[in-house]
Amino acid sequence: MHRTIVSHHRGRRGFSLLELLAVVTILGVIAAVVVPRITTSKRGAQEQAHAQNVAEINSAIERWYFEKGTWPRADLSDIGRDPNYFPDGIPTNPITGQRYRMNTSTHRVQK
Repeated sequence: MHRTIVSHHRGRRGFSLLELLAVVTILGVIAAVVVPRITTSKRGAQEQAHAQNVAEINSAIERWYFEKGTWPRADLSDIGRDPNYFPDGIPTNPITGQRYRMNTSTHRVQK
């Protein structure tokens, strides 16, 4: 006699609704904590880069005046073309994306 052995083992083919709900909830909590921190960190880094750019540009404006005897143009194009000052050109404002301009009455770039 030949007997066939029938397996009564049922394999799981997916996740239950409760398991999926738990995973989605955990991911939501993680996103709620992480996303604001990343946004804040990015903004803080942009503000620090902007402050550093302003300080470096103002220093370059003063150096230009002492070396050349005249103030640079308001659009800073002359300093931006001179490789002794900014070899890669004048940086742009990381917050607004605009180019920095010198105030012609104060001879400074404003924060």
